[in-house]
Amino acid sequence: MSPQRTEREAGLTNAFVTLADTLVDDYDTIDLLDRLVAFCVGLLGADDAAIVLGDARRDLRAVASSSEAARSMELLQLQNDQGPCLDCFQTGARVSIADLSEQAQRWPEFVAAVERDGRFRSVHALPLRLRGNAIGALNLFHREPGPLAEDDLDLAQAMADVATIGILQERAIRRGEVLSEQLQAALNSRVVIEQAKGVLAQSSGLALEVAFERLRGYARRGNLKLSDVARRVVTRDLDPAAVTAES
Repeated sequence: MSPQRTEREAGLTNAFVTLADTLVDDYDTIDLLDRLVAFCVGLLGADDAAIVLGDARRDLRAVASSSEAARSMELLQLQNDQGPCLDCFQTGARVSIADLSEQAQRWPEFVAAVERDGRFRSVHALPLRLRGNAIGALNLFHREPGPLAEDDLDLAQAMADVATIGILQERAIRRGEVLSEQLQAALNSRVVIEQAKGVLAQSSGLALEVAFERLRGYARRGNLKLSDVARRVVTRDLDPAAVTAES
């Protein structure tokens, strides 16, 4: 499942330099997490990846995904209240499933829904860890069954740890922001981004994934926060046509 080593070494350098540069600057947490799941797909040979976070009540919500298919997988788990990412979040331990079809007894509703969907066959969930507890999970999805190598799992865990650092970065802690407030801000930003995707898709006729790519591209070209651009789209302070126009 993994790319060749020489390619991955270059990819790792690029990923961690990019993420480090992002962390030392003023950044948008959701944009950071979106970059991170994209790096996971490229570096770990996953077909898709996603991140879920727990809110103040420890209810999980999807906040970043490499595609709508990955987001749908997260929603299937949350709607059925079962699956690898929930177990990972609840236990704070990795959950690596080589073949979901063998887990029908463990997660009957979720596995049945996945088999109906037919997109993914294996899932590997890594906890976003904070002092022994999980605040969320990074999930890797594969269309074919099979295990993930131990060094790939270690790299995925490192990516999950970067996500945790991004959420809890030190300067926010120094300002006295509590963990639940930081998590809630990220969750609220995701809600606005999903609303903006819908506005752009409806106004332009684009697919949701393409609408999101245009939204993210507009923010990055203007060095703007993704959540700020999304909020302006939703409130109609920004013309959707200006965002969806190809650069």
